[in-house]
Amino acid sequence: MMNFAAIDFETATSARDSACSVAVVEVVEGKLYDSYYTLIQPPENKYNPFNIQIHGITREDTRYAPSFAKIWPELQEHLEGKVVVAHNAPFDMGVLGACLLRAGLPVPKFSYCDTVAISRKVWPELENHKLNTVGSFLDIDFKHHNALDDARTCAAIPLKAGEELCEDSFLGLAGRLGVSVKPFGIRRGGCRR
Repeated sequence: MMNFAAIDFETATSARDSACSVAVVEVVEGKLYDSYYTLIQPPENKYNPFNIQIHGITREDTRYAPSFAKIWPELQEHLEGKVVVAHNAPFDMGVLGACLLRAGLPVPKFSYCDTVAISRKVWPELENHKLNTVGSFLDIDFKHHNALDDARTCAAIPLKAGEELCEDSFLGLAGRLGVSVKPFGIRRGGCRR
């Protein structure tokens, strides 16, 4: 069966460690099972106007929000030991890694896969494979750059791809498409840990 979690981060600045919101949607046996969403106070509660324009989250919204270190125990429960998908996974995995490094937290054990790669293989005819384009193609009504809506839309991609290809296992789908599922790690000084 399809078992995985989909994650999405929004950031306050161009710095990878500036997460200001995160959402995870868990899929168990092919069905949406659980979701988690929280605002996060970025370092010094600092924002760039460009980022605010993208997601609409402001300093006022996160003034009393918890730090990444405070939300990490609950977030970790949604990721540990799972296959985690993200749309443009290098970005979201980079944000997670930078936030963990900044907070001095241990690296969780999970694998991840990029739903951009899945959508490119399954629907090559699309104009592009941005989340809003793929979501529109799949008739998903969502608010782009809302972390929870983006995570739900991201979760729909392997589910719809599995339906189309009659593949009921996430790893089976990834294998069939030739899409990599990698262990999460953080680069410190050029070394992967």
